Amino acid sequence: MTDQCKCCSFKETDPRWLELERILEPCRGDTGALIQALHKAQDLFGFVSPEVQEKVAEVLNVPLSEVYGVATFYSLFSLKPRGENKIGVCLGTACYVRGAAQVLAELEKQLNIKLNDTTQDGKFTLEITRCIGACGLAPVITINEDVYGRLQPDKIKEILDKY
Repeated sequence: MTDQCKCCSFKETDPRWLELERILEPCRGDTGALIQALHKAQDLFGFVSPEVQEKVAEVLNVPLSEVYGVATFYSLFSLKPRGENKIGVCLGTACYVRGAAQVLAELEKQLNIKLNDTTQDGKFTLEITRCIGACGLAPVITINEDVYGRLQPDKIKEILDKY
């Protein structure tokens, strides 16, 4: 494997690397396809690891620093694996005023993680969202596509148990 880059050394154990090469090939050398390539890579792997970023940079012929800059600028990209269930805590004005900080604190306590972390079992990732348009239900969280409103911290355990 002396003539393969570090990012390609996983090919023997993870078939997604071959798929990544296949889906990136139409973008080869197209520096304007960076966001599209990162989306495709994240759809495949679930996040954009340093190895994935290296491969995208190589195929598109852009500096790795540019790939990293785009991946960290846009909130839709994740640099680390996300949990099976994504929890979004709305911290928009209405939710914040009505107790979202306490709901967030209870989620951190129940899950034993901090904001932007994933539980050790890979079941939950805890993130902040801005207004989701459910201000009348404040405070609100989302778990995947499910919306929970008028939350009190004492309801968090019951909600998490559903997942």
